Amino acid sequence: MPKPPSRTLKTFSILRLLWGAALLSAAPPVLLAAPPAVGQPAPPLSLRQLDGREFDLAKLRGTVLLVNVWATWCSPCRVEMPTLDAFYRRYHSRGLDVLGLSIDEAPDVAQVRQVMRQFSYPAALASAARVNGFGEPIAVPITYVIDARGVIRAELQAEGPSGVSRQALERAVLPLLARKGR
Repeated sequence: MPKPPSRTLKTFSILRLLWGAALLSAAPPVLLAAPPAVGQPAPPLSLRQLDGREFDLAKLRGTVLLVNVWATWCSPCRVEMPTLDAFYRRYHSRGLDVLGLSIDEAPDVAQVRQVMRQFSYPAALASAARVNGFGEPIAVPITYVIDARGVIRAELQAEGPSGVSRQALERAVLPLLARKGR
């Protein structure tokens, strides 16, 4: 017959549970939020872009949007950015917008600006958001495809060291742009 746990072990387990609950209750809400899910409305996102313009996802209804979460220190992020930029330039006139949402820290804004000088789509620091329902990403790069009604239709992740492909973007976005035109 197994020996019952000692009173000390029970006390330790209870204290550990209480400590964990206390840590969770003190955690920032972004850590407690569920990540955005395909098929669900896009979470709120409101911030000032690097160029000073205001960005509010809720005001972009009617536009197909890619939110690309990236970082300057992330090699696959940097490798896929020319693909995203070419896709943006090709389809922007058809109703596609892109936002590069950098998870770099605020002191690194000069480095983020330097990287973004090479690209034509707008970018912002996630840390500058007034509202960021996207929360902390599990990994970068990750690109959310949001339809004209504000629903997340795809979550694209890097396909190896070259990042997201043009083909993956076309499969996820072009049907949405075709529907938008109707």
